[in-house]
Amino acid sequence: MSQALSPDARRILAAQAVRAFGYGFAAVSLGALLDRRGLSSLDVGAVLTAVVAGTVTASLAVGRWADRFGRRRSYVALYLVLALTGLVLAAAAPVWALVLVALAGGLSTEVVESGPFTSLEQAMLATELAGDERVQGFGVYNAVATAAGSLGALAAGVPAWLGSDEDRWFVLLVVAGLAGAAVAAALTPTVEAPMRPPGQAARLRRSRPTVQRLSVLFATDSFGGGFVVQTFIAYWLTARFDASVGLLGVVFFAVGVLQTGSFLLAPALARRYGLLPTMVFTHLPSNLLLAAMAFAPTLPVAVSLLLARVALSQMDVPTRQAYVMALVDPDERTPAAAYTNTARYLVRPAGPLLAGATANVWLGLPFLVAGTIKSTYDLVLWRWFRTVPLPADTSDRAMEVAR
Repeated sequence: MSQALSPDARRILAAQAVRAFGYGFAAVSLGALLDRRGLSSLDVGAVLTAVVAGTVTASLAVGRWADRFGRRRSYVALYLVLALTGLVLAAAAPVWALVLVALAGGLSTEVVESGPFTSLEQAMLATELAGDERVQGFGVYNAVATAAGSLGALAAGVPAWLGSDEDRWFVLLVVAGLAGAAVAAALTPTVEAPMRPPGQAARLRRSRPTVQRLSVLFATDSFGGGFVVQTFIAYWLTARFDASVGLLGVVFFAVGVLQTGSFLLAPALARRYGLLPTMVFTHLPSNLLLAAMAFAPTLPVAVSLLLARVALSQMDVPTRQAYVMALVDPDERTPAAAYTNTARYLVRPAGPLLAGATANVWLGLPFLVAGTIKSTYDLVLWRWFRTVPLPADTSDRAMEVAR
């Protein structure tokens, strides 16, 4: 970066890192916890549905009220909800309590783009940074989440290795929530939204049509991605090529390394070619590789296509986040982030269900369907936005200094 991250940006990354560690742990451990408690399939479905529903409702609430309530206070409140969630999970609470706390929106099994937290963090980072610094900051932001989440996933194996009560280890979410709240409380007023008339909540005005179009497109991309979630890819490699668990561990470790590297490389490409070209012309080839996986004749070819695809597919994440923040006005950033992110969360659960149905027709069909849907997203995004100019981009922090 041409200039160092501000103290507030570093605090946001630190808070995000402890949360991503907790989410990485929960992504691996939550299913096992539900199984150990002897919940029925219906109860498990209710809890997991509540996690998704909580993510959606909390994200919408952030978009509607967080700027009015205060970004810092909202950020602290979300971390306290995460701490409460960890407490309930560690305390062998009944299923109704698990559902209730999941609906509060503090829990996610995604370490990147994790619900209401992400919407607030994107808006606050966009306030601190502009231009090349913004996309570089988003690259580091996503790389930190991936790395910390990977460490959390590794930590999920520690309780069994030590022979201790695995449920009690969900107290890690309590620690992550309290630590995140402490860091969030240390943020300065610089991260707050621009002033608006008393009592007026954040809402989209000039950018409403743009955000609506982007929301539809991002939902389409997320829907396509739902056909080939990591769990299905692992199943496909096992069922199609008889891949061992040990090999899968190595493959998905390599996937995490490549994702982290792509987050860090994307800003350099964006500086040279622009945000939208980087989004489209790294994502489109990755989706063609995704479709080609359906026809992989051997395990080495399948793994090679997967790794080549992953090396390109995540470069659109930091560029997409920076692009949305650059397109909208400063006082529209929180709702814009919340609504575009929520559009992705809303359609996400449908993909895995349809993947199972299409796999019954042909095991490789979900890859072909996903690649086609996601390639269509790329082409339409380029068609709709290639002539849309980005407004002059200056960080709010720099504007305050200039005044």
